[in-house]
Amino acid sequence: MRALALLGDNITTDHISPAGAIPEDSAAGRLLIAQGVTRDEFNSYGTRRGNHEILTRATFANIRLRNEMVPGVEGPYTRMPDGTTALLFEAAQTYLKAGEPLVVIAGRNYGCGSSRDWAAKGPRLLGVSAIIAETFERIHRANLAGMGVMPLQFDAGTTRKSLQLDGSENYDVTGLEAGLSPRCTLTLEITRTNGTRSAVPVTCRLDTHEEIAYFNAGGLLPMMCERLLHAA
Repeated sequence: MRALALLGDNITTDHISPAGAIPEDSAAGRLLIAQGVTRDEFNSYGTRRGNHEILTRATFANIRLRNEMVPGVEGPYTRMPDGTTALLFEAAQTYLKAGEPLVVIAGRNYGCGSSRDWAAKGPRLLGVSAIIAETFERIHRANLAGMGVMPLQFDAGTTRKSLQLDGSENYDVTGLEAGLSPRCTLTLEITRTNGTRSAVPVTCRLDTHEEIAYFNAGGLLPMMCERLLHAA
Protein backbone atom coordinates (compact mmCIF):
# COMPACT_ATOMS: atom_id res chain seq x y z
CA MET A 1 0.00 0.00 0.00
CA ARG A 2 1.07 3.57 -0.64
CA ALA A 3 0.34 6.39 1.79
CA LEU A 4 -2.25 8.93 0.66
CA ALA A 5 -2.04 11.05 3.81
CA LEU A 6 -0.03 11.27 7.01
CA LEU A 7 -2.16 13.10 9.56
CA GLY A 8 -1.92 14.34 13.14
CA ASP A 9 -4.18 14.08 16.20
CA ASN A 10 -7.91 14.83 16.37
CA ILE A 11 -8.65 14.55 12.67
CA THR A 12 -12.38 15.22 12.56
CA THR A 13 -15.00 13.91 10.18
CA ASP A 14 -15.10 17.45 8.78
CA HIS A 15 -11.41 17.16 7.88
CA ILE A 16 -12.23 13.88 6.15
CA SER A 17 -15.54 14.90 4.54
CA PRO A 18 -16.23 18.64 4.79
CA ALA A 19 -19.75 20.03 4.59
CA GLY A 20 -18.94 23.66 3.78
CA ALA A 21 -18.54 25.70 0.61
CA ILE A 22 -17.03 24.11 -2.50
CA PRO A 23 -13.91 26.02 -3.59
CA GLU A 24 -13.65 26.74 -7.30
CA ASP A 25 -10.17 25.22 -7.56
CA SER A 26 -11.08 22.02 -5.69
CA ALA A 27 -11.56 18.67 -7.42
CA ALA A 28 -15.34 19.00 -6.91
CA GLY A 29 -15.33 22.60 -8.11
CA ARG A 30 -13.48 21.65 -11.28
CA LEU A 31 -16.03 18.92 -11.97
CA LEU A 32 -18.95 21.31 -11.52
CA ILE A 33 -17.36 23.89 -13.83
CA ALA A 34 -16.71 21.20 -16.45
CA GLN A 35 -20.42 20.33 -16.29
CA GLY A 36 -21.43 23.94 -16.85
CA VAL A 37 -22.39 24.79 -13.26
CA THR A 38 -21.72 28.44 -12.45
CA ARG A 39 -19.92 29.46 -9.26
CA ASP A 40 -23.04 30.91 -7.66
CA GLU A 41 -24.78 27.55 -8.11
CA PHE A 42 -22.06 25.44 -6.48
CA ASN A 43 -23.87 25.36 -3.13
CA SER A 44 -22.01 23.25 -0.52
CA TYR A 45 -20.63 19.76 -0.01
CA GLY A 46 -23.34 19.16 2.58
CA THR A 47 -26.22 19.90 0.22
CA ARG A 48 -24.66 17.73 -2.50
CA ARG A 49 -24.10 14.72 -0.23
CA GLY A 50 -26.37 12.58 -2.41
CA ASN A 51 -23.95 12.94 -5.34
CA HIS A 52 -21.15 10.39 -5.07
CA GLU A 53 -19.01 12.11 -7.72
CA ILE A 54 -18.94 15.31 -5.66
CA LEU A 55 -18.56 13.65 -2.26
CA THR A 56 -15.76 11.35 -3.40
CA ARG A 57 -13.91 14.45 -4.59
CA ALA A 58 -14.74 16.12 -1.27
CA THR A 59 -12.86 13.43 0.69
CA PHE A 60 -9.93 15.01 2.59
CA ALA A 61 -10.77 18.25 0.75
CA ASN A 62 -10.92 20.45 3.87
CA ILE A 63 -8.90 23.59 3.16
CA ARG A 64 -7.40 23.39 6.68
CA LEU A 65 -6.21 19.79 6.34
CA ARG A 66 -2.53 19.37 7.17
CA ASN A 67 -1.01 16.39 5.43
CA GLU A 68 2.46 15.88 6.86
CA MET A 69 3.58 14.47 3.51
CA VAL A 70 3.55 18.08 2.25
CA PRO A 71 4.93 20.08 5.22
CA GLY A 72 3.87 23.70 5.51
CA VAL A 73 0.92 23.31 3.14
CA GLU A 74 -2.76 23.37 4.11
CA GLY A 75 -5.48 21.81 2.01
CA PRO A 76 -6.25 18.65 0.03
CA TYR A 77 -2.75 17.87 -1.18
CA THR A 78 -0.35 14.94 -1.06
CA ARG A 79 3.10 14.03 -2.33
CA MET A 80 3.55 11.55 -5.16
CA PRO A 81 6.42 9.02 -5.26
CA ASP A 82 8.30 11.25 -7.71
CA GLY A 83 8.22 14.11 -5.20
CA THR A 84 5.59 16.22 -6.95
CA THR A 85 2.58 17.66 -5.12
CA ALA A 86 -0.92 16.71 -6.29
CA LEU A 87 -4.53 17.10 -5.23
CA LEU A 88 -5.46 14.15 -3.02
CA PHE A 89 -8.32 13.13 -5.30
CA GLU A 90 -6.17 13.21 -8.43
CA ALA A 91 -3.41 11.27 -6.69
CA ALA A 92 -5.91 8.63 -5.59
CA GLN A 93 -7.16 8.27 -9.17
CA THR A 94 -3.59 7.70 -10.35
CA TYR A 95 -3.11 4.96 -7.75
CA LEU A 96 -6.48 3.38 -8.60
CA LYS A 97 -5.55 3.16 -12.29
CA ALA A 98 -2.24 1.54 -11.32
CA GLY A 99 -4.02 -0.94 -9.04
CA GLU A 100 -2.14 0.27 -5.96
CA PRO A 101 -4.14 0.19 -2.68
CA LEU A 102 -3.81 3.11 -0.31
CA VAL A 103 -3.40 3.68 3.41
CA VAL A 104 -3.98 6.72 5.63
CA ILE A 105 -1.86 7.06 8.78
CA ALA A 106 -2.94 9.26 11.68
CA GLY A 107 -2.49 10.10 15.35
CA ARG A 108 -4.91 9.99 18.26
CA ASN A 109 -8.72 10.22 18.12
CA TYR A 110 -9.05 9.78 14.37
CA GLY A 111 -12.61 10.43 13.13
CA CYS A 112 -13.85 12.56 16.03
CA GLY A 113 -16.75 14.96 15.60
CA SER A 114 -20.13 14.42 13.99
CA SER A 115 -20.91 10.97 12.62
CA ARG A 116 -20.75 11.48 8.85
CA ASP A 117 -21.26 8.40 6.72
CA TRP A 118 -19.22 9.93 3.89
CA ALA A 119 -16.16 10.14 6.16
CA ALA A 120 -16.00 6.35 5.77
CA LYS A 121 -17.52 6.06 2.28
CA GLY A 122 -15.20 8.63 0.73
CA PRO A 123 -11.88 6.95 1.63
CA ARG A 124 -13.23 3.60 0.42
CA LEU A 125 -14.13 5.11 -2.97
CA LEU A 126 -10.66 6.68 -3.19
CA GLY A 127 -9.13 3.23 -2.85
CA VAL A 128 -8.08 3.42 0.81
CA SER A 129 -7.81 -0.13 2.17
CA ALA A 130 -6.79 0.69 5.74
CA ILE A 131 -6.57 3.52 8.25
CA ILE A 132 -3.74 3.15 10.77
CA ALA A 133 -4.09 5.41 13.81
CA GLU A 134 -3.07 5.64 17.45
CA THR A 135 -6.73 5.64 18.51
CA PHE A 136 -10.12 5.90 16.81
CA GLU A 137 -13.34 7.67 17.67
CA ARG A 138 -15.83 4.90 18.49
CA ILE A 139 -18.58 5.51 15.91
CA HIS A 140 -16.23 6.34 13.06
CA ARG A 141 -14.25 3.16 13.65
CA ALA A 142 -17.48 1.15 13.32
CA ASN A 143 -18.39 3.08 10.16
CA LEU A 144 -15.03 2.18 8.60
CA ALA A 145 -15.70 -1.49 9.30
CA GLY A 146 -19.12 -1.16 7.67
CA MET A 147 -17.52 0.28 4.55
CA GLY A 148 -14.92 -2.49 4.29
CA VAL A 149 -12.00 -0.27 5.34
CA MET A 150 -9.75 -1.93 7.92
CA PRO A 151 -9.06 0.16 11.05
CA LEU A 152 -5.63 -0.71 12.46
CA GLN A 153 -4.31 0.66 15.74
CA PHE A 154 -0.70 1.15 16.75
CA ASP A 155 0.41 -0.27 20.09
CA ALA A 156 0.75 2.29 22.89
CA GLY A 157 3.99 4.21 22.44
CA THR A 158 4.21 3.52 18.70
CA THR A 159 3.37 6.47 16.46
CA ARG A 160 4.08 7.73 12.99
CA LYS A 161 6.72 9.95 14.60
CA SER A 162 8.43 7.22 16.61
CA LEU A 163 8.62 5.20 13.38
CA GLN A 164 9.94 8.30 11.54
CA LEU A 165 7.42 7.91 8.73
CA ASP A 166 7.22 10.53 5.99
CA GLY A 167 4.71 8.83 3.67
CA SER A 168 7.23 7.74 1.03
CA GLU A 169 7.24 4.17 2.34
CA ASN A 170 5.47 1.07 1.07
CA TYR A 171 3.23 -0.67 3.60
CA ASP A 172 2.07 -4.27 3.84
CA VAL A 173 -0.18 -5.91 6.44
CA THR A 174 0.62 -9.55 7.14
CA GLY A 175 -1.10 -12.17 9.27
CA LEU A 176 -4.38 -12.07 7.36
CA GLU A 177 -3.82 -15.57 5.99
CA ALA A 178 -4.53 -17.00 9.45
CA GLY A 179 -8.01 -15.47 9.39
CA LEU A 180 -9.40 -12.57 11.38
CA SER A 181 -10.73 -12.60 14.91
CA PRO A 182 -11.97 -9.63 16.95
CA ARG A 183 -9.06 -7.33 17.89
CA CYS A 184 -6.46 -9.74 16.58
CA THR A 185 -2.83 -8.74 16.20
CA LEU A 186 -1.45 -8.26 12.70
CA THR A 187 1.94 -7.05 11.50
CA LEU A 188 2.60 -3.82 9.63
CA GLU A 189 5.65 -4.18 7.40
CA ILE A 190 7.28 -0.93 6.32
CA THR A 191 9.65 -0.73 3.36
CA ARG A 192 11.53 2.55 3.06
CA THR A 193 12.87 4.11 -0.10
CA ASN A 194 16.44 3.14 0.86
CA GLY A 195 15.39 -0.51 0.94
CA THR A 196 15.43 -0.98 4.72
CA ARG A 197 12.48 -2.80 6.26
CA SER A 198 10.87 -2.84 9.68
CA ALA A 199 7.83 -4.49 11.18
CA VAL A 200 5.55 -3.46 14.03
CA PRO A 201 2.48 -5.12 15.57
CA VAL A 202 -0.89 -3.45 15.04
CA THR A 203 -4.30 -4.33 16.45
CA CYS A 204 -7.03 -4.97 13.93
CA ARG A 205 -9.91 -2.88 15.28
CA LEU A 206 -12.62 -5.06 13.81
CA ASP A 207 -14.05 -5.55 17.27
CA THR A 208 -16.82 -8.07 16.62
CA HIS A 209 -17.48 -11.09 14.41
CA GLU A 210 -20.19 -9.06 12.68
CA GLU A 211 -17.66 -6.35 11.72
CA ILE A 212 -15.33 -9.03 10.40
CA ALA A 213 -18.18 -10.32 8.24
CA TYR A 214 -18.74 -6.80 6.88
CA PHE A 215 -15.06 -6.44 6.05
CA ASN A 216 -14.73 -9.87 4.43
CA ALA A 217 -17.73 -9.09 2.21
CA GLY A 218 -16.24 -5.76 1.15
CA GLY A 219 -18.62 -3.77 3.33
CA LEU A 220 -22.15 -3.89 4.70
CA LEU A 221 -23.89 -3.07 1.41
CA PRO A 222 -22.14 -5.81 -0.64
CA MET A 223 -22.90 -8.28 2.17
CA MET A 224 -26.61 -7.40 2.15
CA CYS A 225 -26.75 -7.60 -1.65
CA GLU A 226 -25.14 -11.04 -1.55
CA ARG A 227 -27.65 -12.24 1.03
CA LEU A 228 -30.58 -10.93 -1.02
CA LEU A 229 -29.28 -12.67 -4.14
CA HIS A 230 -28.92 -15.97 -2.28
CA ALA A 231 -32.42 -15.61 -0.89
CA ALA A 232 -33.94 -14.91 -4.31
